[in-house]
Amino acid sequence: MAKITTVVFDLDGTLLNTLDDLADSTNYALVQFGFPPRSVEEVRSFVGNGVRKLMERAVPTGTDSGRFEAVFDCFKRYYVEHCMVKTGLYPGIADLLHELKMAGYKIAIVSNKLQGGVDELYRHYFQDTVQVAVGERAGIRRKPAPDMVEIALQELGVEKDEAVYVGDSDVDVATAAHAGLPCISVLWGFRDRDFLERNGAVRFADSPADIPGLLESISRL
Repeated sequence: MAKITTVVFDLDGTLLNTLDDLADSTNYALVQFGFPPRSVEEVRSFVGNGVRKLMERAVPTGTDSGRFEAVFDCFKRYYVEHCMVKTGLYPGIADLLHELKMAGYKIAIVSNKLQGGVDELYRHYFQDTVQVAVGERAGIRRKPAPDMVEIALQELGVEKDEAVYVGDSDVDVATAAHAGLPCISVLWGFRDRDFLERNGAVRFADSPADIPGLLESISRL
């Protein structure tokens, strides 16, 4: 395998703990239209496939509701304006990104979050360490399709055999497989080890400090 030069990170549950802001925005939209609010743990189980799928799972009648599109639009407007109220970096992430940058790695973020939300969070948290941030946008298939990863690698000017994918969910495991990248599954995010193993994860990081050593071990394969 070629030497690893590039790390592609998932965002929610990997770099940022966004769960409370996602839950608050979900419940704001639900309540506006007379639906019952969801618990934080319910929202945790709904995330991973993009915000549309999150809201399809959160609205009791899903897309069968004649009001679904209005609820979804309400969520999007509210979330973009409130995506950093409770959101923050997981412990150790700032140090990890700085270490990777100083070591010469190229760094990208690939997220099923709407591009507007990704851009806002990128400007606030990542513009000094991350070169590319790709979110959900028109005409591009969401993860677990490989399209977003491929766009990120193209923008960085690297080949897939130079890159590793890092994420916290089954969607991330599948995304890495579809893109042809090794995957590191992190254990501080929205899914636990048993769930990840049942969905094909084989390489794990207990903390951000584990990532550099795992990258080196993959380079030696």
